[in-house]
Amino acid sequence: MGKYNFDEMTLRRGTGCVKWDAASSAGPVPEDCIPMWVADMDFKVAPAITEALRKRVEHGIFGYTHVPESYFDSAVRWWERRRGWHTEKEWYIPVDGIVPGMSIVVTALTKYRIDGNGEVVERENGGKGPGGELPKMIIQSPAYNCFFSTARNCGCELVENRLIYDCEGDMPTWYIDFEDLEKKAADPMAKVLLFCNPHNPCGRVWPEEDLRRVADICRRNDVVLVSDEIHCELEMPGWHFTPMGKIDQENTITMNSPSKSFNIAGLEISNIITSNPGWRKLIDRVINIWEHCDLNPFGVLALQAAYDNGEDWLEELNEYLYDNYKALVSYFEDVVPEILVSKLEGTYLVWIDVRCLGMKSTEIEKSLIENEHVRLSPGEIYGRDGFMRINIACPRTRLLQGLERIAKGFKRMMGK
Repeated sequence: MGKYNFDEMTLRRGTGCVKWDAASSAGPVPEDCIPMWVADMDFKVAPAITEALRKRVEHGIFGYTHVPESYFDSAVRWWERRRGWHTEKEWYIPVDGIVPGMSIVVTALTKYRIDGNGEVVERENGGKGPGGELPKMIIQSPAYNCFFSTARNCGCELVENRLIYDCEGDMPTWYIDFEDLEKKAADPMAKVLLFCNPHNPCGRVWPEEDLRRVADICRRNDVVLVSDEIHCELEMPGWHFTPMGKIDQENTITMNSPSKSFNIAGLEISNIITSNPGWRKLIDRVINIWEHCDLNPFGVLALQAAYDNGEDWLEELNEYLYDNYKALVSYFEDVVPEILVSKLEGTYLVWIDVRCLGMKSTEIEKSLIENEHVRLSPGEIYGRDGFMRINIACPRTRLLQGLERIAKGFKRMMGK
């Protein structure tokens, strides 16, 4: 029995919670539907975070927020202690979220440059090539759905370096297609690789050898590595996350936040981290153009509380999530062995192969909501139909209830 109670059955419906209260594009969501879709945990946050926020609420004034030096001190200490990654305070640019941060960074890199006078100016022809070609942004699909919208919103051509699916071994898993990545990166219009580690939705914690190969390809081809590391502290036993900035700091812009690991996404706090002063200048200019300058005071405090006093809570969380994952694997093996579960190395998002059902993943999503009252994420939105994503970050009682409904639905669709 640990110090923290992750078995507590929290009640979130009716609290304005996206996970529990938001409608689905697949149709109406029943009142008793178990949501196992969006990346949001059903656990109360670390007590240190609650206490820090309680004190701030009691102050009773919530004006514009100045980010104090202690914020940067907490972040620098965290990375040095947890990952042996040395960062400097000036490398950090706080923003209100990873998703807007990604668009800010990609826009800064593809649409702006620094002129001979050190001023930020727009690129000629809006960053397009001599023939009007759009700048290209590479992603490794299946990929987080907002990667696709980032390319659209930033006026980039999306290029997919599709991950290789291997379902022949003891457990299905995914690999980087380095030969294809080399070809895609060699295109002169390829400007950015939007990387994801740990990978959402495939659950990989990329080994250092892979990180070095990716970094080498990007550096040789003048492609900037923008690394989304929002799930970085969610590791299963035996797997160890390495920041891409530790591998190649000079050619990497890191996107990071405690929001997923500490369940504080609604507090909207993230960091863009880069040692390159020129890139920081470009990024800061876009932040000001788009007016993303202000931060949530609770987010600033929550990051410090998490990094200064939340480590033991995080360690227990990862143990609990791993037990949830083992429970899912065991249940599927016993009840619906036709469904293949990808190996989970990081995140709390389990990627499953449902091609045996012979239906589009969006149809499966809709059918499960309507009939079994359980909601998953369809693989189509991540660029790979025939797969589904299951969020296992909930009390085990709720997990098992959800798995029972999922298996019932899968068996119904298979005619069993």
